[in-house]
Amino acid sequence: LAECAGADLIVFVTPSVALREVASQLRDKVQNPATVVISCTKGIEHGTGMRMSEILAEQFPKNPVAVLSGPNLAVEIAHGLPSATVLGCRDENLAEELQTLLGSSRFRVYTSHEIVGIELGGALKNIFAVPAGVSDGFGFGDNSKAALVTRSLAEMFRLGVAMGGDAPTFQGLSGAGDLIATCFSRHSRNRRLGEQLGQGKSLADITRGMKTVSEGIPTARSAFECARKFGVETPIIDQVYAVLHEGKSPAQAMQELLGRDQKSERG
Repeated sequence: LAECAGADLIVFVTPSVALREVASQLRDKVQNPATVVISCTKGIEHGTGMRMSEILAEQFPKNPVAVLSGPNLAVEIAHGLPSATVLGCRDENLAEELQTLLGSSRFRVYTSHEIVGIELGGALKNIFAVPAGVSDGFGFGDNSKAALVTRSLAEMFRLGVAMGGDAPTFQGLSGAGDLIATCFSRHSRNRRLGEQLGQGKSLADITRGMKTVSEGIPTARSAFECARKFGVETPIIDQVYAVLHEGKSPAQAMQELLGRDQKSERG
């Protein structure tokens, strides 16, 4: 952490549950107000409902804070496969500087002044990847998964807008783009978690064997709380929360989703 003291740019990639602690340890070491702080962490803090950039802005009140999010599976980027992302920053000049710094012929960076929706899309998609994986574990077909992902996007839109995000953001890379990648990729930890649940494995056994964090687990709790706070109907989030935190069986959760009253698609 001491090496960050003189850095021009600090990028946070910690698990969401550890971000506040790591930031607090680093806070007093960063004395330069020009040091840019970027969050690549995707989550919503339990209890406070704060986004990751809000935590960083609280810990580094004198520093500019930006966010980076999108369909950015680390293993693909590491192998040089073409990817795109969106950089959220309210300072347009700084956003363009960071775009030039971070972008390459294999990593296309788009800019946006809208931070809230970018972060919420990145956080919520981890929840929705779990039932997409459950569908895989059950052996359901492409129709089932497409329906789940599409209704997840509608749910992301409803809750994200209620929490202050701009509607068009959820149609972009950090919303629909990240959702698609996470729900369909074999590299997605959250999709794999759901797949194993659908195959009959217990959550305890699955998490015990994990080498890295599945952000869908803590974020499901936070999003469930936010949905109650903002009065938003979130049937998919509710069922994921019940499976991950209340012990409901994936089969029962899926049955209840499929058994909901028929309604207008826009309802």
